[in-house]
Amino acid sequence: MDKVNILGVNVDMVNISQAVDVIMDFFNEDKLHSVFTPNSEIIMRAYKDEEFCKLLNNASLLTADGIGVVYASKILKKPISERAAGYDIACKVLEKINYTDHKLFLFGGKPGVAEEAKENLLKKYPALNIVGIRNGYFKAEEEEAIVEEINNSGADIVFVCLGAPKQEQWIDRHKDKLKVRVAMGIGGSLDVFAGRAERAPEFFCKTGLEWFYRLCKEPWRIGRMMELPKFGMTVIAKGRKYKQD
Repeated sequence: MDKVNILGVNVDMVNISQAVDVIMDFFNEDKLHSVFTPNSEIIMRAYKDEEFCKLLNNASLLTADGIGVVYASKILKKPISERAAGYDIACKVLEKINYTDHKLFLFGGKPGVAEEAKENLLKKYPALNIVGIRNGYFKAEEEEAIVEEINNSGADIVFVCLGAPKQEQWIDRHKDKLKVRVAMGIGGSLDVFAGRAERAPEFFCKTGLEWFYRLCKEPWRIGRMMELPKFGMTVIAKGRKYKQD
């Protein structure tokens, strides 16, 4: 896969459909594949944190979750064709694994969220094989037991929804012990599956204005939204130092 180096993070130049095809191929390999979907805020964190940047670049697949990342790729003359958000990729993967032998584990969210997500997902994908659920509230000493629970479930894919960077760090920390084939870090997607959070309407997603919709609904995000212009300016000012193949 071709990649674009955005402030040191090597983002795969794939659209949603291509990302899903890559993930489905991962099931054919007997090892764990980590899938992360960095937005501009996450890339800015990696830009400032060398270890986190290395962690992201060690992933099997990195997709552009955020219109800011897509715009950055265009600035760097290696344009990504579309935003490939974790939620959208996950929905397409669910469509693919419905009515198959693939086994899914849901990990994350507040107590009760994973249960509600499972209930709603089974209404939409009636043959989906959800073999385990676990909320995202735990102590460090419980992590080994969580890994064992996931492994014992027989799952070959796990949605890890702990928020960034916790979910990426959790997957990376346990990559040598997890027996799943695919571990996807997809943030607040469980809350959307559970019906506790609302996705922006299709118009805002397609036009790259999801950030504006979310800001109108949750004005307290203004501080985080300020990272978007900082990200853009940093790409323009520093991006050229990251050599593109």
